[in-house]
Amino acid sequence: MAAPPLCPHQDGGTPALPSQDGGRGGALEAAGTGSLGAGAQRNMAEGGAEGQKLAELLAVGWQLWEELETGTAPSSGSPAVQDKVRQGMDVLSRANSMVAELDLFSENEDLEEIASADLKYLLLPALLGAMTLKQVDLSKRLEHLESARAHFWSFLKLCKSYGLGSFHLPPAASPPAEEGAESPPRRSPAAVQDKLVAMAASRQAKIERYKQKKELENRLASMKNSVDSGQSDEEQIREFYILQTQKWINTSLEEIESVDQEIVLLRSRGTAKQSSAPPHATSRQVRPPMKPFILTRDAVQNKVFGAGYPSLPVMTVDDWYDQRRRQGVVSGQSTPPAGLTDEELQKQQQEKKEEEDDEEALQKARNWDDWKDTHPRGYGNRHNMG
Repeated sequence: MAAPPLCPHQDGGTPALPSQDGGRGGALEAAGTGSLGAGAQRNMAEGGAEGQKLAELLAVGWQLWEELETGTAPSSGSPAVQDKVRQGMDVLSRANSMVAELDLFSENEDLEEIASADLKYLLLPALLGAMTLKQVDLSKRLEHLESARAHFWSFLKLCKSYGLGSFHLPPAASPPAEEGAESPPRRSPAAVQDKLVAMAASRQAKIERYKQKKELENRLASMKNSVDSGQSDEEQIREFYILQTQKWINTSLEEIESVDQEIVLLRSRGTAKQSSAPPHATSRQVRPPMKPFILTRDAVQNKVFGAGYPSLPVMTVDDWYDQRRRQGVVSGQSTPPAGLTDEELQKQQQEKKEEEDDEEALQKARNWDDWKDTHPRGYGNRHNMG
């Protein structure tokens, strides 16, 4: 997402704009002090001693975010990209801590009480959450997701307290892992109907957020040039940052929904790995690898092939079957008697079948034998054979 300009003065500072209610207005002037109290001035002086003021930290963090969004790096895990991510997280974290020390925002005040020059600092938690999601360390993915979600939720809670946008604040805690994902319990028709209604409402909310996002982008694009050139007055600057905040509200809601889904998947996968891990006591039986051999039909072929291939072990079918039975691979079923050829085995099977057949089949076989006795092979009409 393209970041809005920070409207710097020509001298590099941030414009000091008076507050409408005459309160804390201009809290972040170019000099970093303005109308702050003594404690705030000391904090800003400490920030200046470190070399960067709050406005400079936000400007650097926003510039790094823009470079990451519009960059042409081939991979988000490249060292150059991740170095920018670390730099951005560092400056944004320091800026966020400085805002907390200065106590710029409070849930007990109204939006009109915030100075126009300070509105852009509302976006710091959202920027920090978006920058956290760009980390690619898979071993800490769940930790990064929870940290980013906490930043987005803090931003949404602050916007909710100021009445910026009408949205439902998500739960503060991330969802737990789903139990019984492999065999989900049967739901009643009423529960199924409620789930369908919730899904339809969620889909409609996404459509509305998308339309609102496009409208906000068009309005921000039309105001960008005037804000960049420094020709905008206080009301235009205030409107610009309020629109930018509303746009990030939609982005934060989408990111939290996506983060919650990924957290559930990661936690469910971790639970499944723990439950499916076998106990240490049970070990799988390791069988020795089989060596290559020539399988022959009978002992005669065993002698023939054994003489031609002395480098390979040779065994008959009976030997191989006995070996596999001793190894427990096959059951101890009855084996055909050894020393019989295929013709003998077929003859025995035919005789056994004839014995088990009925009288009609047996009589038919006898008639066929008698016919063969009186009609030798080649018997027939031989007048045309010359």
